[in-house]
Amino acid sequence: MSEQFEPDEQAARAERVERLRHAGYSEADVQREVTELEEKSATAARIFDLRRIIGGLFVVYGVIVTIAGLTDSDAEIDKAQGININLWTGLGMLALGVFFLAWLKLRPAAPVTPTLPPEAVRGEGDSPRGD
Repeated sequence: MSEQFEPDEQAARAERVERLRHAGYSEADVQREVTELEEKSATAARIFDLRRIIGGLFVVYGVIVTIAGLTDSDAEIDKAQGININLWTGLGMLALGVFFLAWLKLRPAAPVTPTLPPEAVRGEGDSPRGD
C-alpha cells in the first residue's frame, strides 16, 4: 500500500527545504527536519488507520448487541420467529471487528516514504549537470 504524494505536496516540501537552506541551516539540519516530518506523518497514518476505527467500533457495538441478545425475553425472540437475532447479529459484529483488528495487527500499514524532487536535494550552488 504505497502512497505517492501529490505534486503540490512535493512542491511544498521542496519549498520548505529551500527556505531552511536560505535561512542558513546546514544540509544535516535540513535532513533532520525532513526525517522528523516523515516520522510524524507515518505515526499519524498508523494512528488513524481505518481498520483500527472500523474494528474498534464493530467490537464495541458487537458487545452491546450480544449482551442485548443474551438478555432478550421469550417475547422478543418470538417476534423474530424464534431466532435470537440480537445474539447472532452481535456475534457476527464481534467476529467482524476482531477480523479487522487482527488484520491491522498482522499486516500493519507500510510506512510512507516520501521522495523529494531532485532540485530539493541539490545544494544551493549545485546545478543539474553537476557543474
